[in-house]
Amino acid sequence: MSTTDANSPGTPTLTGFSLMMAGMQAVDDGYSITLPDDWLQGRTAYGGLSAAVCLEATRRAIPDLPPLRSAQFAFIGPATGALRLTPRVLRQGKSAVFASADLEGDSGLAVRSTLCFGAERASNGAYEKYSMPATPPLADCPSFYTWPERPNFMDHFEGRLAGGGAPMSSHALPEMLVWLRHRDASASDDLVRLVALADALPPVAFASLGESAPISTMTWAIDMFEPAPRSETGWWLLQGIAETIQHGYSAQTTVIWSPDGQPVLSARQNVAIFGRR
Repeated sequence: MSTTDANSPGTPTLTGFSLMMAGMQAVDDGYSITLPDDWLQGRTAYGGLSAAVCLEATRRAIPDLPPLRSAQFAFIGPATGALRLTPRVLRQGKSAVFASADLEGDSGLAVRSTLCFGAERASNGAYEKYSMPATPPLADCPSFYTWPERPNFMDHFEGRLAGGGAPMSSHALPEMLVWLRHRDASASDDLVRLVALADALPPVAFASLGESAPISTMTWAIDMFEPAPRSETGWWLLQGIAETIQHGYSAQTTVIWSPDGQPVLSARQNVAIFGRR
């Protein structure tokens, strides 16, 4: 696959998100896509990208879907080589559609996802828990992706640390508040692109650690607050909080806001953190 330089001069040549997703092809009862090395997280595809291609394949396979309301992703094995996606309708009612999408690679099943789509309906009330945290001006926030040995896929995102701790900073609390956007300027407003960005923070537990450690996301679940979230600038504010770090695992939550202060998505994640030998 050809590449495009999504960065400024002097930075690596990257395969832009839009170009890569355009390479998804219909085959047999599903779709195929090949990921370049710059979208890998260690020996497997970056988890947020695996989730995003599951969503994209499902939307292509099932016409006239209502907005996405929630999704669950189990990262079962490494997603390597030529990837195959198989979306299926599990149940379709008058206002809701449940679908699944399996992602398989050279090593077998890599990701199993369940997605719930639902039409908007009248509501008897309104309540919003998540108020956007106050942050310094974006220009005053230091660059985020600066630590050594970070995964390849992170080069596709620009980040600014707005609060909490940087990775491996031994911060008092395992929390991060970060402005993020795709470096690919054409990848700012679509839901699939937001899902690809929503997992781009390192494990929030890293904020309170003094050194990095091998990790693997086990499960990831997202709930959508907005049917069609948008950011005119491409920036999104992500707040990640680790709820537990023990027994080699960390449970964490993430909330995402658009620049105008609208909460658009919450996510819950279970991460395996391996001790160094």
